[in-house]
Amino acid sequence: MKTKQINHLLLAGSLSVLLFACKKSSNDNSSSTPSNSDLQTQSDDQTRVSTETDAAFDDVNTAMTSQAAVTGSSESTPIRYGVIAEGGNQDTVKSYICDATVTVDTVDNPRTLTITYNGANCNLTRTRTGTVVVSWAAGVRWHNQGAVVTVNFNNLKITRISDGKSITLNGTHTYTNVTGGTLLSLTSNSATAITHTIMSTNMSITFDNGTQRTWSVARQRVYSYNSGLVITTTGLHTDGSTTGISEWGINRFGNNFSTQIVNPLVISLCNNYFQMTSGEVNLTNAAGSTMITFGLDSTGTAIGCPVSGTYYFKLVWTGNGGKSYTFILPY
Repeated sequence: MKTKQINHLLLAGSLSVLLFACKKSSNDNSSSTPSNSDLQTQSDDQTRVSTETDAAFDDVNTAMTSQAAVTGSSESTPIRYGVIAEGGNQDTVKSYICDATVTVDTVDNPRTLTITYNGANCNLTRTRTGTVVVSWAAGVRWHNQGAVVTVNFNNLKITRISDGKSITLNGTHTYTNVTGGTLLSLTSNSATAITHTIMSTNMSITFDNGTQRTWSVARQRVYSYNSGLVITTTGLHTDGSTTGISEWGINRFGNNFSTQIVNPLVISLCNNYFQMTSGEVNLTNAAGSTMITFGLDSTGTAIGCPVSGTYYFKLVWTGNGGKSYTFILPY
């Protein structure tokens, strides 16, 4: 899988978490219609947080898979070293992350793998600084069923090139290889999919205006092979009678929100790029709910992998007072 293709996958996948906001005044009620400005701001917040979280975990996967000392495929002597990953040259790096230095320590307990982002603009859309530290107990091997590692975001700051706006992520995630196996083993002969879960109750987000919030994450990602890698994402959290929640917390406007994956979000290889080919998400806050359906054509009809053309999503917002808006937009 090429890095450029992964970036495209993330940009498409980021649309899966589009979420509106409603900044209510003292005399507003729950049927208030969210302003365009608030809708766009919170949509952007949710999109970027989810996209960059997934991007960081893709980097974690890449770094761990390339380290025998982590996967357990082989290990000779204990190591404590750094690997420069700038440029992604296969003869000099083990991480294939274009904007980071990777340091592995298998001497201390817990073991650690540290991804330090260097601010390079290698994907032409954003820069990253800060670190992501993966830690695991001595004896844990990532390829084993049930293997658990801890992933800490430490001042992971992502700055968008187009407008200079940034978000900063901190917090601890529990990352579990539910089924065992590594993504390198997924080929046309693979009979078993690989399942990972990502859980966090304290992911802190600092937005560009200085507002700081804490969000929770409960996602499952299933990796399979069907003429290329397929990633299927579902939510794991339950709140009352609502199941399939993948993210919840308080947005920058101080309102509670939740993201429910109603039908699994499926990303697959289509026309040589990774695309969000199907899925449905229900997004709720105090103002109402938004249903987003992916993998459509411009008329709102579900399609498979098109030979040419663009994918669209259908967004239906329904306010608690009965107001409704429908949009069909490309992604």
